[in-house]
Amino acid sequence: MDVIATRKEKVIYRDGDAVVKVFSHVFPKSDILNEALNQARVEETGLPIPALRSVSLIDGQWAITMDYVEGRTLEEIMAEDPANIEKYMTEFVELQLLVQSKKAPLLNKLKDKMNRKISSLNGQVDATIRYELHTRLDSMPKHNKLCHGDFNPSNIIIDSEGKPHIIDWSHATQGNASADAARTYLLFALKDRALAELYLKIFCEKSDTAKQYVHQWLPIVAASQMVKRIPEEEEFLRGWVDVIDYQ
Repeated sequence: MDVIATRKEKVIYRDGDAVVKVFSHVFPKSDILNEALNQARVEETGLPIPALRSVSLIDGQWAITMDYVEGRTLEEIMAEDPANIEKYMTEFVELQLLVQSKKAPLLNKLKDKMNRKISSLNGQVDATIRYELHTRLDSMPKHNKLCHGDFNPSNIIIDSEGKPHIIDWSHATQGNASADAARTYLLFALKDRALAELYLKIFCEKSDTAKQYVHQWLPIVAASQMVKRIPEEEEFLRGWVDVIDYQ
């Protein structure tokens, strides 16, 4: 098997026409099985995603095997052709809206996941701000749209025929589409604020959503991102998490 990528606590290999994601011993078994279950449930919606093949043990380590998709990431394509960035971003948003048009009623609920993440910030964020975050989250409308949870151009593979394939469904939930848009906006903003604003403009136009509504989700989404404890993101995220300034 050839190594495709190395991530924290996992290595991704290509094995012929398959991709094998091998997890380290410290990765919780329940999280691995949940990721495979997410993939299977999303596959049933008919979206263009790699088919799940198996969950197995390889030399004592849990692994998920799925179809290999030959192609390049949308992130790579956008970086090499900046003159057409608006075209690519429009296609990216349209694909996200296709995802959000689907239902997967057995997936975990986005609000439940967000509440758990906010609660886990004890020690990072003081109790007053955690209370404000929980209160804001509870007040947001409950929806049941399919949310990817990490929808960004690096998770879109374009094959030789120009068809997109969406990968990495480990964070998939059902919930409010604007929460998922807020996460995508935040992922762009961590690297390029101008690109984030272009994304938000197109998303709101295509979905007929007020920018202010997506912005209401940003403190909640930023708090959930803080759980990863990435030092270089800390200052940026904390600026969004301080929801008291938004009241």
